[in-house]
Amino acid sequence: MGVFDSFKELVTQKPVGLKKPDFYKADSDAKKQLERLQQLHATAPDRVKPQIERDMKLLAYGIAGEESVAFELNNSYLPIIVLHDLRLEHEGLSAQIDYLIITTKFCLVVECKNLFGNLEVNSRGEFIRELDFNGKRKKEGIYSPVTQNVRHMEMIKALRLGNKRNPLMRVALDKSFGELHKSVIVLANPKTVINLKQAPKEIKDQIIRSDQLIDYIKRLLRENKDLASSEKEMYEMADFFAGLHKENPVDYAEKYLLDGGAVELDGAIVNKEESGGVEVAIEETPLYQALKQYRYETSKAEGIKAYYVYNNLQLEALIAGMPRSLDELRMISGFGEVKCEKYGEAILGIMRRYRE
Repeated sequence: MGVFDSFKELVTQKPVGLKKPDFYKADSDAKKQLERLQQLHATAPDRVKPQIERDMKLLAYGIAGEESVAFELNNSYLPIIVLHDLRLEHEGLSAQIDYLIITTKFCLVVECKNLFGNLEVNSRGEFIRELDFNGKRKKEGIYSPVTQNVRHMEMIKALRLGNKRNPLMRVALDKSFGELHKSVIVLANPKTVINLKQAPKEIKDQIIRSDQLIDYIKRLLRENKDLASSEKEMYEMADFFAGLHKENPVDYAEKYLLDGGAVELDGAIVNKEESGGVEVAIEETPLYQALKQYRYETSKAEGIKAYYVYNNLQLEALIAGMPRSLDELRMISGFGEVKCEKYGEAILGIMRRYRE
C-alpha cells in the first residue's frame, strides 16, 4: 500500500482496496444491556437476582448466536461491509436487523436465530419448535422469521425510495430492488435439527446454518450478473444505513430500578417489606395469569391454538421486557407488526394494570 493510500485510510477510517470484511458498525445494543444487567446483579437483593439472571441468560444466548455469524464473516476474506445490530425506524414502525451485509452486488439482510430445540417448517410455512421440557417432548409454534425478514425488507425499500428525489431513479430502484437486496435466516445453534421436508420451496431457500453462510453469499454473487459496485458506492450505502440507525429505547434494567422502595420480582412488583424474602414463581404471579387468561380467551374467540397468540417463552419475554408502548413491544422477539396490530393494545393495557 502506498503512502497516499495509508493517509487516505487514516483520514477516512475506511480501508482502501477492500479485501476482507470491514465491520463498519460492530457494536451491539444487547451487549450494552447485558453489561448493565451484570452491574445491577452485583448489588441487587437476593430475591431479585433470579429474574435478572434469566434476562442475562436470554441476552447472552442471543449474543452467542450473533457472534457465531460474526466468526464466519470474519474468516471469509470477502470484500464486504458489515453493519451489526442495525435498528431502523420509518413512519412509526421499527426494525431491528441482526446483520446487514453490503457486497459488491447486493445487500443481504441476515436474521440470526440461536434456537433451543429442533425446528420444523410444515407445508403451510408455519415454524414449529420441539423442546425437551421436564423430560417430555413439547411442540410450540414460533413467529415466522421469514415474515420478520419481509418486514425488514419493506422498511429498507421505503427508506431507500424515500431517499431518491429523482422520479426516474425511484422507478429504477423499485424495479430492481429484489435483485439488489436479499434476505436469509441463519440458524446459529449447531445442535438444532432442521426438518424442512414439507416446507414450501421459497422458505427452504431462505434458511441456512451459520457454517453455510459464506458459501451462500458466494453462490448469490456468482449467480448475479449485474455490474459490481465500486468500493466508494459500497461505503456510501454503509454510510446511508449507519446514519439511519436509532438506539434501542428499551432498557432491560429499568424495571428493576423502581421508585418507592419496590423491586420487580418475576414480572410482578413486590413491596420489599411485604415480600418476606419469599421468591414467587413466575407462573404464580398475577401478571402471568392475566396474560395467560387473555391468551386463552383470544384463542377461543379466534378459533386458533393458544400459542398462535403467543407461546410461553414469548409470555415470559413480555414479563421480562414489560413494554410500555407498541414500539417497545415490537422489540420483543415474536411480536411483529401483525401481532402488535391485533393484540398490542390489549397486552399493553394488561401491562399498565399490573404496573400501577
